[in-house]
Amino acid sequence: MAKMNPFVTNGYVSAEYFCDRSTETEMLLRYLTNGNSVALISPRRLGKTGLISHSFHQNTISKEYYTFLVDIYATKNLQEFVFELGKSLLNTLKPKGRKTWELFLNCLSSLRTGISFDFAGIPAWSVEMGDIKVPTTTLDEIFHYLSEADKPCLIAIDEFQAIAKYPEDNVEALLRTYTQHCPNATFVYAGSQRHLMGEIFTSPTRPFYQSTAIMPLNPIPLETYAQFIQKHFEADGKRITHEAIADVYQRFDGITWYIQFVANSLYSMTSSGETCNAGKVDAAVANILSQLNYTYTSLLYQLPPKQKEVLMAICKEGKAKEVTSSRFLKTYKLTASSVQGAIKGLLDKDFITHELGTYCVYDKFFELWLKSL
Repeated sequence: MAKMNPFVTNGYVSAEYFCDRSTETEMLLRYLTNGNSVALISPRRLGKTGLISHSFHQNTISKEYYTFLVDIYATKNLQEFVFELGKSLLNTLKPKGRKTWELFLNCLSSLRTGISFDFAGIPAWSVEMGDIKVPTTTLDEIFHYLSEADKPCLIAIDEFQAIAKYPEDNVEALLRTYTQHCPNATFVYAGSQRHLMGEIFTSPTRPFYQSTAIMPLNPIPLETYAQFIQKHFEADGKRITHEAIADVYQRFDGITWYIQFVANSLYSMTSSGETCNAGKVDAAVANILSQLNYTYTSLLYQLPPKQKEVLMAICKEGKAKEVTSSRFLKTYKLTASSVQGAIKGLLDKDFITHELGTYCVYDKFFELWLKSL
């Protein structure tokens, strides 16, 4: 059987392939096991979901709690939120036995016709979005289950800031009421848009104000990451220089997902007994960009001309500030009105991020690809 590449780029495998975060894991477990909900805030791809999965796999959690991870990044309204929450709960409870999932299904009276069973009597979430006719009713049923579950529940909601853009007026107040009156459940609200998460949890006028511990997530230190990467290379008779690791780390600002992706490529390019040096980093990145070329070409083609111009300008700046200043407009031959309109579109489509007054291209591989044009 072929040895797996130790640098995982999708999902959580086990503690063996998870880099450090021991302090953060201990802190998160301390909050959760003491009944404190947590707002976990960091830029995307820095490892929030991995940290949550790693924490949920610890013995102190996996044996004593039901754990659920719900990704609401793509949801646009309360109906879609309820759909993802219900689906996640059922899919997580299914392997735990009939008694466990039956209790959940018995609570879901509004969706009973949307649950199907296979030949072995195992349920499947065959609910259509339209089956959730009154989202608040289904939400009430889900929280009734969480209150009645035979173990305490930990629910992590990924990209929680999405609720701030729902068209319904009372979603935050509604969710705050349900979570507040459900002592059998503790929540992790993970979010990547710091300004939106900050508004939700630190503004005195918002329902979630002072309802959670606030836990920021920072990049893993270079030396810690270097030890992790070198350990896995050496376990297969390979070597990698500290210089090569530092090069990758600095190029991608210590962001976990990009480091994992490039390390994965470098590992596959290095034979047993060989040393991977900094010279291979350019080749690995070029290979990744080549694989993504079709995707990025299609993305760029779909952008309106003004959005494309502003995206390229931000890319050339690297970290763009004061994008309506005369210097920026003159340098890139833009107008203030066109920039303002384009910025909104690019933010809505997640092409760029806006943190602390600075605009950046969200996808760092995309940024490198754009710079190569």
